[in-house]
Amino acid sequence: MAKIGSNGVVTDSVRQGGLISAYYFGGMWGCFLGGWVGDKIGRKRGMIVGVFFGILGAGLMSGSINASMFICARVIAGLSIGFINVIVLPWVSEIAESHDRGAKFSLVFIANFIGIVIAYWLNFGVRNTGVDFRWRFPLAFMAIPLLIVAATLPFLPESPRWLLSKGKRPESVEILCKIRGDLSPDDPKIVTELTQLDATFASKPQKRGELINMLLGGRYSGRLHLGRRAAMGCALQWIQQWTGILAIVGWASELFRLAGFDAYKSLWLGGLANTFGIPGTAAAALVIDRMGRVKSLVVSFVIQGIALFLIAAFVKTSQDAAATNPAESVRLGTAAASFVFVYIWFFTMFNIVPTWIYGTEIWPQEIRAKGYSFTIFGWAAGSGMTQFVIPIMLQKLGYKTYFFFGAMNIVAMPIVWYLYPEVARRSLEEMNLLFTSDSLLVSNNMKAYHQRIENAGGDVAVASRRLLDEVDGNDEETQRTGGNPEDKFVEALYQDERKPQ
Repeated sequence: MAKIGSNGVVTDSVRQGGLISAYYFGGMWGCFLGGWVGDKIGRKRGMIVGVFFGILGAGLMSGSINASMFICARVIAGLSIGFINVIVLPWVSEIAESHDRGAKFSLVFIANFIGIVIAYWLNFGVRNTGVDFRWRFPLAFMAIPLLIVAATLPFLPESPRWLLSKGKRPESVEILCKIRGDLSPDDPKIVTELTQLDATFASKPQKRGELINMLLGGRYSGRLHLGRRAAMGCALQWIQQWTGILAIVGWASELFRLAGFDAYKSLWLGGLANTFGIPGTAAAALVIDRMGRVKSLVVSFVIQGIALFLIAAFVKTSQDAAATNPAESVRLGTAAASFVFVYIWFFTMFNIVPTWIYGTEIWPQEIRAKGYSFTIFGWAAGSGMTQFVIPIMLQKLGYKTYFFFGAMNIVAMPIVWYLYPEVARRSLEEMNLLFTSDSLLVSNNMKAYHQRIENAGGDVAVASRRLLDEVDGNDEETQRTGGNPEDKFVEALYQDERKPQ
């Protein structure tokens, strides 16, 4: 391939970004296809399709004979990650209980960071081998965990919520009882959960659940505001990718080089920094459900922003001192390196899990995977864009790159605080009630939420069913008058929501 150095490294920064971004380009489209397939044929069978694309992509990448073939193979591998992300993560949310859904979700990202660490140290281990083996073997190795996933899929339970949405009630109840601790179908816990599930399923397929209508701002969704939810899921992922994580994790060795460390030590520290993410993600299980999603994110943005500003400042002063005071330069470079670890700890403990779980929680069951595809699109688009520009930024801006990403953390704080309702410790069947106000502000949506719960006598199932009847035009008032449910049902039952505050 053109512009590859004698050590097997692509030397052109634009080409570096393009080769990496092709993977995310595939993910941008794999997520929509995977969301449709996951809702259509189920979580387990949808995963099989995603695994197939991944193994195919790994084989083609490792066997590539030119840049064009490599890019096409990266796109195919990206289709796989789009499929897998959009199916696995909603699947975990659907199986977990509301009080510890975040803690269960954190286990997924412990596995995620273990995979990142294995990949990094694998590349570190083969760095002195022949050029071809150095890049082909790690790409081929990607097929091994996919084969393990394929082998374990038959032993995993299908989502009981997906089964119920497809009318397979006996199988759904059986699995739900099993994963809740071998309970009886008559157990009050099971009865309550099934009652809420029954209340939130549409009686027939609705136009609002079609992908084209969600893309067009949530047409036909009325007070469910599905278009807003699509934008929120996409934006939250975009925000995460632009607050510096890829500049820290993906380009850690380059950062350490800027801080004055030699090539070997830069690579070694980069691997250690990635490894540090494993205990950080494990620690997320302790806070994600107690603090909630929004507060966790705000904490992460504050500390990440400070860490990035300090990294940039220490790198700059280390470079300035390199010629005149080498000992001082080393101390300043070490200080910069230490804040890389601070950043990774707070990112993994307070940011990664809430960002990824939020998009799985806010969607109605019958379109959860399809809706979550907008979140994965945001991840793929945001990651692809940042991976493309980071090598260029590091080449052109150097340490100033980290000032930029630090500033993005400051920008992110008010967006999340004022526009994203807290979803921790709420049942998935409760989520529709959190987005009924026409206002984007959390405060107005929470007023509407509490009003609807109060009017339903505190019963979430009743409030959820009334909301769907209102949107679908199935309430008694609408049937009697033939009018628009949003004009009559809301006016009669929810007048308080429209009163001036």
